[in-house]
Amino acid sequence: MRVLLSLAILLLLVGCAKAPVTGRSQLLLIDYEEEIALGLSASEEIKEESDFSTDRRLVERVRRIGKRIADVSGEGRFEWEFHVIEEDTLNAFCLPGGKVFFYTGILKVMKNDDQIAAVMGHEVAHALARHGGERLSMEMISDTGAEILAEALEIPEEYEEVYAGAYGIISNVGVLLPYSREHESEADQIGVLLMAKAGYNPYEAIRFWETMQATGGGESPEFLSTHPSDATRIKKIRTYIQQLEKGGMHFAG
Repeated sequence: MRVLLSLAILLLLVGCAKAPVTGRSQLLLIDYEEEIALGLSASEEIKEESDFSTDRRLVERVRRIGKRIADVSGEGRFEWEFHVIEEDTLNAFCLPGGKVFFYTGILKVMKNDDQIAAVMGHEVAHALARHGGERLSMEMISDTGAEILAEALEIPEEYEEVYAGAYGIISNVGVLLPYSREHESEADQIGVLLMAKAGYNPYEAIRFWETMQATGGGESPEFLSTHPSDATRIKKIRTYIQQLEKGGMHFAG
């Protein structure tokens, strides 16, 4: 009963926060300062373990684009940093608090500044919308839910490990992965707005993901992925751009 009461109290907090731009109700059980501290700690570890690019022109290019995106984000509390890791990985990420990391692998795929801005806007959006804190909150609820269900079902001790594995698969596919895909789509929507406000052409986001779709090889089924499929992502980004155009913004298609 104590566990159940604790879960009920936590769930009462759902909807107290709203995501920027989309207005989606958010589950946030971790406070802002703690989230920022986790991002800073992770950033310091990455800096110690990574090899950073020595290409000054490339690094300055990424920082210049990042600053333009950060300047229109409206988030003045973050201490923004933009880094380039020397590694052939098709990825970029932004930690809570505005610590942004691009891999040289993904930069090689990008054809212009607008495409860098598309990914920059997307990653910055994750931090603005506090997706890291939301994911931690969902995992806290999931862990508590597993404990409650195990007690309700009176799982024998010898079967607890099997139960934990089965529950993990069900909650991951049924709750956490869709939640991650929702975050990705929301970051795309916010990112498109940020890059447009910073003076970049959001149609280049579509061209970038078309390139990724052509070079990505076989994808996992969307329901087993933390990200939407490239086709789904492209379709939604096009819709987001059209919404901005209906609102009065104009871009070269």
